Parts: sequence; structure tokens; C-alpha cells
Amino acid sequence: MAIASINPAAGETLRVFEPLSSEALDQKLAHAFATFQSYRKTSFAERAQWLSNAAAILENSKQEYGRIMTSEMGKTLQSAVAEAGKCVWACRYYAENGERHLADEAIATNASRSFVRYQPIGPVLAVMPWNFPFWQVLRFAAPALMAGNVGLLKHASNVPQCALAIEDILRRAGFPDGAFQTLLIGASQTASVLADDRVAAATLTGSEPAGRSVAAQCGDRIKKTVLELGGSDPFIVMPSADLEEAVSTAVKARTINNGQSCIAAKRFIVAESVYDDFERRFVETMKALQVGDPMAPETDMGPLATSAIREELHAQVERAVASGARLLLGGRMIGGPGYFYEPTVLAGVPRRSDVFREELFGPVAMLFRVTDAAEAIEVANDSPFGLGSSVWTSDTAEQSRFIDEIQAGAVFVNGMVASDPRLPFGGVKRSGYGRELGVFGIREFVNVKTVWCK
Repeated sequence: MAIASINPAAGETLRVFEPLSSEALDQKLAHAFATFQSYRKTSFAERAQWLSNAAAILENSKQEYGRIMTSEMGKTLQSAVAEAGKCVWACRYYAENGERHLADEAIATNASRSFVRYQPIGPVLAVMPWNFPFWQVLRFAAPALMAGNVGLLKHASNVPQCALAIEDILRRAGFPDGAFQTLLIGASQTASVLADDRVAAATLTGSEPAGRSVAAQCGDRIKKTVLELGGSDPFIVMPSADLEEAVSTAVKARTINNGQSCIAAKRFIVAESVYDDFERRFVETMKALQVGDPMAPETDMGPLATSAIREELHAQVERAVASGARLLLGGRMIGGPGYFYEPTVLAGVPRRSDVFREELFGPVAMLFRVTDAAEAIEVANDSPFGLGSSVWTSDTAEQSRFIDEIQAGAVFVNGMVASDPRLPFGGVKRSGYGRELGVFGIREFVNVKTVWCK
């Protein structure tokens, strides 16, 4: 089946690519394996220079790469350009800190000398999503390449131009041919790559079903995996919060990337004493958002990435209302070309309903009224996911309690959840396992080798 690049703002096909044949795919895997044998011996200084070159290419062409992202998956051009800029940050972070993160670590034992050495393990397959088509890839590629591994990218089928652009950036930056390759393949071909003995490990960012599939296949072959899956992040607002800032941030946190982010705030859990005020302000601010052409500077929110995603989101909204939720705003697909959906607010989705425990991947917010911090934590943790969380309170005791008791890979206090190259990123429960970014991310795909000398 052909791999098509379709503009979600217009519903028109931009380009069509033929997937790799079995023979061509095998050649790329062989090339990756052969390249690793020499690439693993390159110096940290060389890798850092190539990463710095990649950062410069990205920085100098942010507008060009932003337009590719916007045309393929519909994010606003402003946010796409910012995404390219964030990739610059990741490349420079690992260029400047990678060697330090992987330096030998001395450990005192009864040996004359004992230490830990971190060494690369080989070609790593990255199965990446469409929603942050550059950032998701570079936050894997920068630490993996700096560690001495080589990368293989199986990108989402609706962003092939992004995938090819990233390969071109890294090639132009000076990385050896074969150090990073884009595999234009369908989902049915991914299994053969995971099963190939030349592929050492895999990382996936995506849906829970995709994560289960990759984890099962790699488990059968005893291969390391890192999974960053879905999220239904809570956004908790307590009475002592700065309500104006909380509302403003809440709307941004729900509609970032057109609402299509794993770490977007999705469940807004608000203390009873400030709930009515929060609801009114939140609905008003959501209603004022400008939905339209993602290339236009005045647009706040563009289309959803595909027709299927929009239809699934709409079905979830309808099921939520049928289960007893109140529809405060939106709830409709916007007519005309493209895959646009109205900013939508639901209140009081029953906790017994299926929708309460599902991820809503689009501009749909769920509001909940709670009596106190204890109930807020209970509602927040009543989810199969545990990726990020945001809590709003000026009470230091409440802050400590939320930090300790919320079941998530991250807790942001009085701020919006965001990924940062300096900090580990990942989740618990069905949001996956392992970590990306920071020192933890660069150590996921290395051999942690114990060295003991008499």
C-alpha cells in the first residue's frame, strides 16, 4: 500500500511514496549494521560536532521545516517553527553534555580499580508518531547517535516528507552514511525489522495497542524497548491557585498541537469553591479560539491530522454525552474541506463511563468538580494512564502531597507539562516505561558494563 502525504487542512494528497521492497529494506538493515561497526568507534568530539551541525541546519531553516510539518499534519505554522527550534535545543544539549553523561563512573570495591562503562549496543529502530513529527524523532536520535548507536526510523505513514527531511538534515550535518536511515515502510513490514537480529532494540512513541505489539515482538526476541504511550493528564486547580493564570494555561495545555499531544492536559479537576468561576472562564476562553488555516498567523488551532482521528474523537464525545456528561461547548465536526473540530468542553463525565478512562486526542476537555485535595488525587489517579500532571496551588503542604501521591511520570507545580532535554520524560502504568531525554534517556540504549581490575 502506498504511503500518502495528505494535507489535513484541505484533505488533498500532496505526495505519494512507494514503500520499500523487501530487498531494499534488507539492504538498509545491512547498511545500518555495517555502519555501526565503524561508527561506534568514532569519538564523542566527532559526534558532538555532527550534532551541532544538525542544530545549525535546523535553526537556519526553521520556517522551511515548519511548513513541511504544517502541510503534513496540520499544526499551526507558529508551533511547527517552534518545534524545529526545540529540536535545535535537543541537538545542542546532547552535543554539549553527552560525553559527560556517558563518562566512566568509578565505584569503590575491593578491586584495585572498578568502574562502569557505557557502550553503544547497535542499530535502534524508532517507531515514531505524527503529532510532533520532528521533535519525537530528534529527541530519540540526538542521544542515540551521541551514544554511538545508529538509528532506523519507521515514521508515521502520514508524515513521510518529515521523515525524509530529518534523514537529509543528519546526512548534511556530516553523520556517516547509514548512521541514520528513514525506512518508508508500512506497519505490516515493521514486524520483520523488529525480528531482524541486526536490530538491537526499539523505541516507540504512540498508542497503547502499538506499544503492546512492539513490546510483545521485542520480548519474544529479548530486545530492549522504551515505550511512551498515551496519556490522560490531570490538571488540578485548588482554591489558593492564581485562577486567571490557571485558566489561561489550562486552555493552552488542552489545545496545544490542536489538542493532539500525549502530555496535553485532558482532565481538569477543580476544587468546588472555585469550580464555577473556573468553568465560566475556561468555556469563554475556549470559545474565543480561532480555528482555521494553520498557515495563517492569527490561527489558534488547525485541523486534526486525519479524518479517522476526527471521527473517533466525535464518537467519544457522543458516548460521553450519552453516558450523562454535560456538553458546555462545541461537540461538532466543522464542515467544509479539512478535518477541523470545534473546541469542546464536557462537564461531569461519569467515572463509570468508558470515555472517562480513554485518551481524548483532540481539543476536547473534561471538567470535574471535587471537594478537596484528597478527592482531587483520587480522581487524578483513577486512570489507566500516568504520563504527566499539572497542579495549581500556592499551599506548600498541598504541593508536597500532590508531588508524593499523584501516579505519573511528571508533576508540574503551577506550570504546564512540557518535555525538556535536561529532564527525563516518560510515564507509568499504561503510559509506558523507560525514559527519554536527560541523562536517563541517553543511557537507555547502552551496555552498562561493569569493569573490575584486580
